Amino acid sequence: MSTQERLIESTRELLWERGYVGTSPKAILERAGAGQGSMYHHFKGKPDLALAAIRRTAEEMWAGAEAVLSAPRSPYERIEAYLRRERDVLRGCPVGRLTMDPEVIASDELRAPVDETLDRLRERLAGIVEEGKEQGQFAPALDAEEIAATILATVQGGYVLARASGSPAAFDTAVRGLLALLTPLR
Repeated sequence: MSTQERLIESTRELLWERGYVGTSPKAILERAGAGQGSMYHHFKGKPDLALAAIRRTAEEMWAGAEAVLSAPRSPYERIEAYLRRERDVLRGCPVGRLTMDPEVIASDELRAPVDETLDRLRERLAGIVEEGKEQGQFAPALDAEEIAATILATVQGGYVLARASGSPAAFDTAVRGLLALLTPLR
């Protein structure tokens, strides 16, 4: 792995663990095993490196979600697979956690990939809900945008509940509750 790649990957991990404020250039360099000048050789500074790391994390999150959401299954089964997919629940969402970081939220540039990824995911989920309505799997009165937002809120809130309780059971309970509400029409 090149020095540039090690810097990006180290920053991704540190942002997930500590957030932007808690991720110092020194910590990045130590984790990457890189010399002091290497960060500035490849990036303009911490914000530029953090942006590359956030974009990579957002792309990875999207790719993982899309792989599940595009599988040849019914709309309900795709949503269920998305909700139940393997996650490191106690670490939280590497993208969603960035919304709690005041430095990321204050920066239009750093916040953009987070916002774009969540919007893209919400749109994708809304499309699947619409598909389910068209197939008669979901009630026609459901608002696809509202259900998509509820799915995202359940996932992100499930992370918070699991982290607060120290147990993935809280996440699983939230997922089961939402799936019970979305159970296909018979």
